[in-house]
Amino acid sequence: MRGDHEDRSAERRALLLPLLWLLLLLLSRVEALQPGELFPYGESWGDQLLQEGDDESSAAVRLAIPLRFYGVQFSDLYVGTNGIISTQDFPRETQYVDDDFPTDFPAIAPFLADIDTSHGRGRILYREDTSPVVLGLAARYVRAGFPRSASNFSPTHAFLATWEQVGAYEEVIGGAPPSGELNTFQAVLVSDESDTYALFLYPANGLQFFGTRPKESYNVQLELPARVGFCRGEADDLKREGPYFSLTRTEQSVKNLYQLSNLGIPGVWAFHIGSTSPLDNVRPATVGGELSKAHSSASLEHSFNHAAALESDYTEDNLDYYDENEEDVEYPPSEPEETENGHGSVDVSFHSKVDSRTSGESATSYPQTKEGISLWKTDTPNLNGQVEPFEQTETRSPTTPEKDRDSLDPSREASLPNLENEHVQPYPDEGAVPSEMDVPPAHPGGVLPHYPLPDHTAPRSGRRYVVGVEDNIGSNTEVFTYNAANKETCEQNHRQCSQHAFCTDYSTGFCCHCQSRFYGNGKHCLPEGAPHRVNGKVSGHLHVGHTPVHFTNMDLHAYIVGNDGRAYTAISQIPQPAAQALLPLTPIGGLFGWLFALEKPGSENGFSITGATFTHDMEVTFYPGEERVRITQTAEGLDPENYLSIKTSIQGQVPHIPGNFTAHIAPYKELYHYSDSVVTSTSSRDYSLIFGAINQTRSYHIHQNITYQTCRHAPRHQAISTTQQLNVDRVFALYNDEEGVLRFAVTNQVGPVEGDSDPAPVNPCYDGSHTCDTTAQCHPGANVAYTCECAPGYQGDGRSCVDVNECATGLHRCRPNSVCINLKGSYKCECRSGYEFADDRHTCVYVDECVENRCHPAATCYNTPGSFSCHCQPGYHGDGFQCTPDSTSGLKPCEYQQRYAQAQPAYPASPLHIPQCDEQGNFLPLQCHGSTGFCWCVDQGGHEVPGTQTPPGSTPPHCRAPEPTQRPWTVCERWRESLLEHYGGTARDDQYVPQCDDLGQFVPLQCHGKSDFCWCVDKDGREVEGTRSQPGITPACIPTVAPPTVLPTPHSDVTPPSVGTFLLYAQGQQIGHLPLNGTRLQKDSAKTLLSLHGSIVVGIDYDCRERMVYWTDVAGRTISRASLEPGAEPETIINTGLISPEGLSIDHFRRTMYWTDSGLDKIESAKLDGSERRVLFHTDLVNPRAIAVDPIRGNLYWTDWNREAPKIETSSLNGENRRILVNKDIGLPNGLTFDPFSKQLCWADAGTKKLECTLPDGTGRRVIQNNLNYPFSIVSYADHFYHTDWRRDGVISVNKDSGQFTDEYLPEQRSHLYGITAVYPYCPAGQIHSTKNQLEYIKTLKVIFVMDSFWLRD
Repeated sequence: MRGDHEDRSAERRALLLPLLWLLLLLLSRVEALQPGELFPYGESWGDQLLQEGDDESSAAVRLAIPLRFYGVQFSDLYVGTNGIISTQDFPRETQYVDDDFPTDFPAIAPFLADIDTSHGRGRILYREDTSPVVLGLAARYVRAGFPRSASNFSPTHAFLATWEQVGAYEEVIGGAPPSGELNTFQAVLVSDESDTYALFLYPANGLQFFGTRPKESYNVQLELPARVGFCRGEADDLKREGPYFSLTRTEQSVKNLYQLSNLGIPGVWAFHIGSTSPLDNVRPATVGGELSKAHSSASLEHSFNHAAALESDYTEDNLDYYDENEEDVEYPPSEPEETENGHGSVDVSFHSKVDSRTSGESATSYPQTKEGISLWKTDTPNLNGQVEPFEQTETRSPTTPEKDRDSLDPSREASLPNLENEHVQPYPDEGAVPSEMDVPPAHPGGVLPHYPLPDHTAPRSGRRYVVGVEDNIGSNTEVFTYNAANKETCEQNHRQCSQHAFCTDYSTGFCCHCQSRFYGNGKHCLPEGAPHRVNGKVSGHLHVGHTPVHFTNMDLHAYIVGNDGRAYTAISQIPQPAAQALLPLTPIGGLFGWLFALEKPGSENGFSITGATFTHDMEVTFYPGEERVRITQTAEGLDPENYLSIKTSIQGQVPHIPGNFTAHIAPYKELYHYSDSVVTSTSSRDYSLIFGAINQTRSYHIHQNITYQTCRHAPRHQAISTTQQLNVDRVFALYNDEEGVLRFAVTNQVGPVEGDSDPAPVNPCYDGSHTCDTTAQCHPGANVAYTCECAPGYQGDGRSCVDVNECATGLHRCRPNSVCINLKGSYKCECRSGYEFADDRHTCVYVDECVENRCHPAATCYNTPGSFSCHCQPGYHGDGFQCTPDSTSGLKPCEYQQRYAQAQPAYPASPLHIPQCDEQGNFLPLQCHGSTGFCWCVDQGGHEVPGTQTPPGSTPPHCRAPEPTQRPWTVCERWRESLLEHYGGTARDDQYVPQCDDLGQFVPLQCHGKSDFCWCVDKDGREVEGTRSQPGITPACIPTVAPPTVLPTPHSDVTPPSVGTFLLYAQGQQIGHLPLNGTRLQKDSAKTLLSLHGSIVVGIDYDCRERMVYWTDVAGRTISRASLEPGAEPETIINTGLISPEGLSIDHFRRTMYWTDSGLDKIESAKLDGSERRVLFHTDLVNPRAIAVDPIRGNLYWTDWNREAPKIETSSLNGENRRILVNKDIGLPNGLTFDPFSKQLCWADAGTKKLECTLPDGTGRRVIQNNLNYPFSIVSYADHFYHTDWRRDGVISVNKDSGQFTDEYLPEQRSHLYGITAVYPYCPAGQIHSTKNQLEYIKTLKVIFVMDSFWLRD
């Protein structure tokens, strides 16, 4: 037995001698690695110098001896500017520098970021080395980090790369000098031909920047933390990612690189990255032996003492400090630091949390892999295999208080391990990790521990408890377990975070955290310094005195100036007695003051804690009458414009306040008490009721309770006090009886509890007296000095800030195949046509449009990236959307029409007639519809003989063989006869009839009836552009004479439209013009009609009487118009009292416009010049959008895409007889149009994907098309619908009868299209008060269609 013991002692000494050697070597340094202690480098050591630049890479460095990376052997290495080494040449940096791991190529990344060494900003050196100095130092690091597996490691060669004083890429702005923040770091790859290890070294203060901004969107709102880690870069299965290991995720984890270590020496990191033996993934070092103690703060009762280490006489006896029973612990054959499942991820951030289950004492855990498996085994068993608590070993924590140690259960303390012999080391992520030689094997269930350590502070107790390995939670509340299989991770849930947040995995789950310059709870983040808005509804059931008062869904709007704490709240249309009685209840609006209060140092306002989902309960007792009222305010998140949505309910009794009294509330202070998921406050408040000389003082007692969901997985923020004081100043409560609006205004600051001593001078940033812009953040300086910085998404000097158009300036991060849309202070990305968002809601993936069957049945679809094309099959011709049989095939008209009809898709609701032909291919005199049973006679040309049609079941007509005509009618003659038949046989003076010559050809000069409006036509009767005359001028239409130029030079922003019917569509900052040929889209003639820089045009409509186009602008919050006459200037007609004007509709008879405002939840009307403005509806509206007018019947229609209860409503044009028309089976009714041809109301629904129609009374509902993409707006013209589509970013046409998609137009400049309207060549005449004239109006519209669409018959 003695011999066995001596053998074990010899083995231990052999393992510890390298640790002692390296310890003595480095004991002269107490803290982090110094710059002079990097591996030697420089040109004198044979280093090569990488070329200066932003995206440079070295030539291949051929290694004298190959090294292994993962399980593959490589002979060449490449060094890149961007803090990366690879075994192959790099792609362009845009393909990897801003992306997360894994990369598509092998990567060894000590600091992967967008680095730039241009203009002498640092240098990058690299070499292969076999010198004893380098190999010896590397060997000692490796042996110390892997004492079991690499105790005899003797490297044969090394490769070193050093980035010295390198800077981040910066966009040059106004000649400003580059930043002085420079980084120095080093990577060393060392191999003994069978195993390869990597050392990353970060000297003290060597990292001065921790990430870089994306180059393609140099946006002040976004900085990507540097990536540190390894990636093999390929996988056997293309659908599966290759193995990778990531060390950093957040900015804090990058900062910790030079402050912490996995080797025990701050700034030094070691990894096993390749082997001839199986190596599933990179294995980090997890131990440092006495090294970790030598570089730790004295947080342990028995911590290692630096002075003692220098004075100690190290002998074999005092080196043998292992427990005699160590042989009882069996270790698995694999290294304890091994990762699993091929993906490793270690975030070296500090974390903290106090869990109630441990009675105020924390549980600790360690970094985990991407798959949720602990990288380091955390349980330390006693001799009986039971899990026991460790002492707290966080390097920055104070010594454990005596009272905590004394309070421990004696039996429990007796079983604590001997910490003097406990080998622990600080790991950068969460505190101490047992050394490799002391940890037990991992539990096969992959039990994960819990992160306890605060950001650079100690937990409330000096002790920590380690997660147990039992399957169920036992009765001992100080040891608890959980199952890793139930853990939610960022990989599956990161989309729950705000777009301005990052996701962090913790041991029990994930949490979201707002990015720099944003604040909130991570799931909801708002820009610091920017103003904020609140929209909501208020309902109440009150007794005012003894009078019952009820109100439902009254509008609430609040505006908060975030950088000085001012909050303004307005509630409209509350009945006067209730509004007057609610004047003292400033907490209704005070909630928003607390949410967005100005923060003093060490404090947080409410939104930083609760985010945008919480419940605020208030119970108020009035004195002396003891009336009680309860107010509940429920926050329901942020809408797409980042407005907070909130519902308020008020119930109970309030004392009556006469209408002529005003309420005055003095400034006050409140204490708020914070605990997990709840904030409480109790206070009393006096208020004065004043009228003339009367001044009555009353009071109320208020108890507030705010509940919210907190992320329990993240560490608790210890720096924020559990009690904060809210100072409320400049308190106003007003009620205006004429407006019917109750208003509250407060100014709020939140900070620590103040004493009674004289207050010290307050920095203007903390009391709101600064002069920063309302969209800027105030940064306090010394004493009362401060600076102003524009909020994210704004630019300026801080005292004056304007919105940054990220889309126009390129400061966005919209990924390939997406389009940027600018918003106030921000922007959003939408996928281009032919692409859609993947599950991550960021990447736009390719869509196969051919599966949507948009081509003609006789055409073949060819899918291409971002688009598709249709080509008619052999024997047919056309554009692929419409295919007709080839006329050159020798077919006669009957055979031609027969073949065409047979090629059309079958629609049971409206089957096509297939002509019957005789053996010679001529029309049979008798034609019968195969489906309906109707029969009729036809002439030689196949045209129906009037008066011959018979109904189904009756005797078919007797049809004689048609007499041959002298010649077939020409297009001009057929058109003329069709119109005359439509006019009833005779045309009036104001009705157009084509003029044909003796041969049936169009006369070159065509005029509208007997008017002076004339134009030239070509041989096919199509108008020659630019020839339409002004009154008194007859255009010269002789082919040899050029038409005179009578049009003035157009304005630079206005392109005059061509005559004829055309569509106008809104596309962000412009209005587009799309001509129609009949009902076909003339895509080649499309152009921009109006360029409206800085606008977002949504609603659009046309006044045919004055040839004016009207539009709403949600960016400028205006309604404007412009004449279509050349040289016209846009004119703003309404610029006040709008928040988000969307839908717009024009009644050209009554000279009135109607619009919806989804921000104010209103529907309003005004004359076309903006006068006689009137609110029609302001209640029971949530998201009003589209609006349409039936001017003949005097009806108004609108949609409300309230997701909880979408509906379509109607009323008279003066707002009477309001009623719901449709509220079943609809989702997001975005588009709405009234079709005067069919007298039906039709809508396009982005939720149900349907285009539907109904009669004006809601009956006769039918589906036209049930496979829309994402329609926004729709207009009806002739036998087609035209709608804008957000998926296609284009205009789509749909046949009314068949429901078939017939065409689409995709503007070259891709972005969302909003409103759409049709413009006719002239205005329908008539009055609205006679049935006859109403019919004339419809007839005129039909004539317009006949004129425009007749060409399709040729």
